[in-house]
Amino acid sequence: MNSRAPRKRRAGPDGVNRNLLNGVRARPALAREQLSLSLQFADATHRDVLPRHRVARWLRAALAASAQIAVRIVGAAEGRALNRDFRGKDAATNVLTFAYERDPTVVADLVLCAPVVEREAREQGITLESHYAHLVVHGALHAQGFDHEVDADAAAMEARESAIVVALGFADPYAR
Repeated sequence: MNSRAPRKRRAGPDGVNRNLLNGVRARPALAREQLSLSLQFADATHRDVLPRHRVARWLRAALAASAQIAVRIVGAAEGRALNRDFRGKDAATNVLTFAYERDPTVVADLVLCAPVVEREAREQGITLESHYAHLVVHGALHAQGFDHEVDADAAAMEARESAIVVALGFADPYAR
């Protein structure tokens, strides 16, 4: 008789639980060496919520290819200026994605506006961490060519986002 307790089930070898949601399977996470991440804090308000290893984990879960990504956390003024200058919208938004290359390596900048993210999390009754995770995944999908301008594309992108975010251990952001 074996005196050891049975082993508990764990996530896959890459640390990702593979849950099915709306028929979309979350992709396995990228290996550590396939992601080059620059994490920048122009606004350090939420620095404790965004340790590098956590942001890298969220990105790896969303990426289907090697990537060089800068994630910059900004204040309202910088967020507003970037949204105005690059999208013609004179207000700060939660996340902006600047995608430069997709093949063979995804090269992009993700800009998240801390005050907007905080306000949205409070309004939605969710944690800052879960909202940041969702927005990092959302931005990474944009960097890979996903879009939500057309209803069919939006449905596909939201299904992929939901699968990834749930696989990361957060609630489905679109189930509210």
